[in-house]
Amino acid sequence: MNTDDRVLAGVRIGLLGKGGAGKSTLAVLLANGLRQRGYEVCVLDADSTNIGLPQALGLEQAPLPLLEHFGGMVFSGGRVTCPVDDPTPLPGAEITLDELPAAYQAQNQQGITLLAAGKIGDLRIQSRGTSPVTLVDFKAGFEDSARGAITGLDWVIVVVDPTTASIEMAQHMRHMVDQIRAGVLPATQHLHDPELIAWANRIFTSAALQDVLFVLNRVRDDEMERYLRSRLAEKGIHPIGAVHEQSSISTSWMTGTALATAGAQAEAEAIIEELERRQRQV
Repeated sequence: MNTDDRVLAGVRIGLLGKGGAGKSTLAVLLANGLRQRGYEVCVLDADSTNIGLPQALGLEQAPLPLLEHFGGMVFSGGRVTCPVDDPTPLPGAEITLDELPAAYQAQNQQGITLLAAGKIGDLRIQSRGTSPVTLVDFKAGFEDSARGAITGLDWVIVVVDPTTASIEMAQHMRHMVDQIRAGVLPATQHLHDPELIAWANRIFTSAALQDVLFVLNRVRDDEMERYLRSRLAEKGIHPIGAVHEQSSISTSWMTGTALATAGAQAEAEAIIEELERRQRQV
């Protein structure tokens, strides 16, 4: 791919969904596909309970959490505050990989970089003067999005598995993103400092978020895919792709080994092509 065609360079994509929907699986699939297309790729693990992602990327050891790089939480002497109580941006949240100590990043054989964010999700990543595609793997549920973490993203992808809960959560996220894009201000009743309230409002009104997209995962067969698409269409949701169930992926997660993605990689390629098409229209 020609450098000029890398329309997703510098784009931040957040992956959200219910527990077990397959956010980390899709993160690995997209990371592999983007890297094969010549992009620099950084996966930001924003789930402090996500144990298997380094192994799924083919890494032997996870990087130290960036929470430690910033000195820990503010109550222990660090710089990281609770985003509920303090919505202001974290000082120094723009990270240059070349300057970040090696212990806080890990790179696999394909050249994909993994960072462990811990409780930090709003980071800007730079590398060698360029901007990689950043894939943010959020923890289960939509708590982070309700706190405004998604306002710094360019795109949100909700991973929908074949469960009623996943379908309902997809509708919830569709509504939430529509509200943000319409300029609806966040809840600030819990904030008493007028300056913090102004910051919270500014973060939401200046959101770079283009839209929320949806991807089906763990789809068993065509009949199941048709059913899921039909249910979602009733709610005005039209997934941009589907990843079918593959026993080798389940085995990789079970054994803690690099994700065997050969069968699903073509499906990931189609999703990436759709992301590129939509980014060109921005």
